[in-house]
Amino acid sequence: MCGRYALAPSSQQKSEQLRDVKQPVTWKIRYNIAPTQSAYVIANDQPAQLSEMNWGLVPSWSRDGVNSGKLINARSESIFEKPSFREVIQSRRCLVPADSFYEWRKEPDGRKLPYRILLKNGALMFMAGIWDTWGAGANELKTFSIITTGPNEEMAALHNRMPLILPSKEMQEMWLSDMPAEKITDILQPPENGLLRMYRVSERLNSTAYDASDLQEEVPDVLRLF
Repeated sequence: MCGRYALAPSSQQKSEQLRDVKQPVTWKIRYNIAPTQSAYVIANDQPAQLSEMNWGLVPSWSRDGVNSGKLINARSESIFEKPSFREVIQSRRCLVPADSFYEWRKEPDGRKLPYRILLKNGALMFMAGIWDTWGAGANELKTFSIITTGPNEEMAALHNRMPLILPSKEMQEMWLSDMPAEKITDILQPPENGLLRMYRVSERLNSTAYDASDLQEEVPDVLRLF
């Protein structure tokens, strides 16, 4: 699962990795993006710009257009089977830029300790997503979901799911291009091993109302005796 992430890009990341897309004049820097909130994506219908959509897919056929936050993730293994995902995976794909995402480790005493996960090379990560539009005109709502896969080697020690990360420019461009279902399926695999690093962060992350840069600061980890 991917339930929180951050996008606070450095000047170098913006100039090197986002140079081909139109960026906002004033960035909305976020250290704790939570379900139903607005976030930046690069959608395949407008691949030359950053667009804002709400996190949590609302299918075009939804009766009320309410974003309950239940469809923040789409499992890669069943994405071609679920009614909410099976059409949009073939026609409405997007990249979800992030500097990192967060996951929780459950302790024997019930506590959940948050960890920040980022690329070892310090680059922005681009997570594979799908999007849809509900309504029209003043009522139009654009939403997205992040695709998840089984874990790679690093993530397996922390959680049994992780976002589908597209590490290369070639894969990112391919994701936004027209592809047959077979090629899409080929991409829906856990990222390669050795790609990530992680460290524990403050439990202030648990509150969706808290959004400050100290959430990316490392805090002492808890020694596990068993």
